Amino acid sequence: MYPELFEIPFTHVTVKSYGLMMVVGFLSAVYLIRRQRLNITPNPQLITNAALYSLIAGVVGARLFYVVHYFDQFQGRPASVFAIWQGGLELLGGFILAVAVIFFYLRWHKLPIRRYLDILAIGLMLALTLGRISCFLNGCCFGKPSELPWAVRFPYGSPAYRSQIYPNLERNRHQPQLELPAEFFGYSDDTGMWHQNLKPYEQLTEEQKDEVDKGKYRCLPVHPTQLYSSANAVVLCLILYFFWRRCQSIRSKSTGRFKKINKPFAKPGSTFSLMFILYGITRFFLEFLREDNPLGFAGLTVSQRICIIALVPLGVVLMVIFERMKRDKVTLHDSKQAKVLA
Repeated sequence: MYPELFEIPFTHVTVKSYGLMMVVGFLSAVYLIRRQRLNITPNPQLITNAALYSLIAGVVGARLFYVVHYFDQFQGRPASVFAIWQGGLELLGGFILAVAVIFFYLRWHKLPIRRYLDILAIGLMLALTLGRISCFLNGCCFGKPSELPWAVRFPYGSPAYRSQIYPNLERNRHQPQLELPAEFFGYSDDTGMWHQNLKPYEQLTEEQKDEVDKGKYRCLPVHPTQLYSSANAVVLCLILYFFWRRCQSIRSKSTGRFKKINKPFAKPGSTFSLMFILYGITRFFLEFLREDNPLGFAGLTVSQRICIIALVPLGVVLMVIFERMKRDKVTLHDSKQAKVLA
């Protein structure tokens, strides 16, 4: 677990793994999008701008989703809502707001919305791949205890460790998964104030440190759900990319204003719609392996309810709507030739 990667010399400012991976994911997504040579606008800078606004919206949406989800943590501390450097982002909220901002940006500039959304969907999955790796480095979005050979152990004091040493009524767990003796709780901070919570690692004795590092009180191994999610995003990125190439190939063979596309789900917007369906389904099942989100109605997390109530149905509805829409006429700006693709 590496929430802070390194410190910038002479500044005492640390580079957070979460923020760094988000930036790398954004740059990778922009590179992928620009490499596809959409050629449907004379100004390729608009592609970069759309991605930049989606990044900002993604951070804001992820924070808002976390604040709403864990509102009790911010009662009486309104200023802490803006302290994102202390952690607290949920990617599903960022994903939803980023898509909304991209849509309105494209509409404002009168760009071919469906075509842009198709390729931006692929970029979003690539960005999500690296975003989930940042979750692993940060220690959030952790999984349930597991005995699988690839299960991982997080360090003492990590979110996964704290989850295991306390009961969690929000997940119908009335007993801790890891029983710690009373001497691991209760400490005085630098101001002399007494806290009844888990002791900081620095205040443990050498014997206690040995116990939590490699003894019977170390963190139970858990599913690396962050890496599962990252691998899932890679697979979805590839599926969407090849599906998009299929649609491009079919449309390029169906030139002419009145010639119909004789294969289903090949019109612009199909790749974007498929993203909602695939991500909604896979995220729904991945949530069963996670241990961080509270359970709610029907024993499902809020993310699972959003997936089955909103994301998957929205993808299906959009797929049907885009399939029935008229063909759009787009002149491709190409240095060699000008073509019209449907």
